[in-house]
Amino acid sequence: MAQLNTTPRTPHRTHEGAPALALGAHATLRRLVLTALLWEDQFYVDGVTIAQGIRDLVPRVAPELVAQLAVEAREGAKLRHVPLLLVREMARHDTHRPLVTETLARVIQRPDELTEFLALYWQDGRTPVAASVKRGLAQAFGKFDEYALAKYNRDKTVKLRDVLRIAHPRPSSEAQADLWRRLSKGELATPDTWETQLSAGADKRATWERLLQERKLGGLALLRNLRGMHEAGVPDAAVRAGLRQMRTDRVLPYRFIAAARHASHLEPELEDAMLRSLTELPRLAGHTVLLIDVSGSMSAPLSARSDLSRLDAAAGLAMMARELCETCEVFTFSTILRQLPARRGFALRDAIGRPSGGTHLGAAVRHFQDRPHDRLIVLTDEESQDVVGAPRSGVQGYMINVASTKRTVGFGPWTRLTGFSEQVLSWIQAQEVSDT
Repeated sequence: MAQLNTTPRTPHRTHEGAPALALGAHATLRRLVLTALLWEDQFYVDGVTIAQGIRDLVPRVAPELVAQLAVEAREGAKLRHVPLLLVREMARHDTHRPLVTETLARVIQRPDELTEFLALYWQDGRTPVAASVKRGLAQAFGKFDEYALAKYNRDKTVKLRDVLRIAHPRPSSEAQADLWRRLSKGELATPDTWETQLSAGADKRATWERLLQERKLGGLALLRNLRGMHEAGVPDAAVRAGLRQMRTDRVLPYRFIAAARHASHLEPELEDAMLRSLTELPRLAGHTVLLIDVSGSMSAPLSARSDLSRLDAAAGLAMMARELCETCEVFTFSTILRQLPARRGFALRDAIGRPSGGTHLGAAVRHFQDRPHDRLIVLTDEESQDVVGAPRSGVQGYMINVASTKRTVGFGPWTRLTGFSEQVLSWIQAQEVSDT
């Protein structure tokens, strides 16, 4: 007699041997883009392969979807280089070129991205710049004032004056025309930044205190320099005030985990700053099970120069997801499944522990088949050694991938998301509200 309850058959496998599903071109491009720190190796795939995969996929995806993804990667996922690569590849194809100007002008949000894009455009040798690219660069150039241009006017292979010469932007006023003339002549005023002040020999403590008081430090600069401020003797009260006032809209959650490693005494302020972006969001109704992958592959660094891992990215998302839930149980899985104590913030990060062991995601999902809950959120790199079935009937299942794995696991009605920005959590909340 034929069996009805059989293991799903698929020709695709994960690196660890479990049955997997192939992603379509658009889904694969999203997976590569939203977890990409370009040209950096990951656990199962090297950075060059990721970049080439993006290049190969762009012409296979509808132009408007590629353009939307570039904007999402810059504004939602807070990535800088991969949106530029997407637009560079769009410029190669007649089908995609009509959307280049608008998309490029939108994803360029810092002056150094003007020069980064042109360096990327000429990565394989200098070639004429397409008219649509020139128009996009020209539109983007008009966003920046003297302070921003001077801050990023660096002596690199491609300079801001090179972009100005090639793009020929039209000034909107005489003042802007004068600004661009002074940029071309190297006559911009020296910007008041921590880099320029410290390189000029200014007193470190006085410089940091003044910049904090005047709110001239960006969020990422503040987080990255906490150790330097401490070593310079900056009072903790001044740093705490800076953290309470900092903008977090361009800072990824895992950056706060990195900062806490160097300034653990500031964890309360770092935690508050990290969770600030969630204050306006309604809570996820009902009961949530949060399942965090702590298998060995989650130890892979996010980039070759980073001391942060995939698990750090997952932990950052877990800390934020925990706050969005009306009620929540948190588990980790590897070879075994483990329930964590009811902790929040950095205490939850500590409870998650370190990555080790195998990847029995299928067994972890099956454990919840008989346990009432409303949604199951899995934070993982989507590797598994066993078959991953569907979530419990009637339960919303979300598979959030923090890596660039090209295949996906999980049979049944999983909703698949990619990235390590809190944007994925905002999407879940918005999606469930729209479905009610």
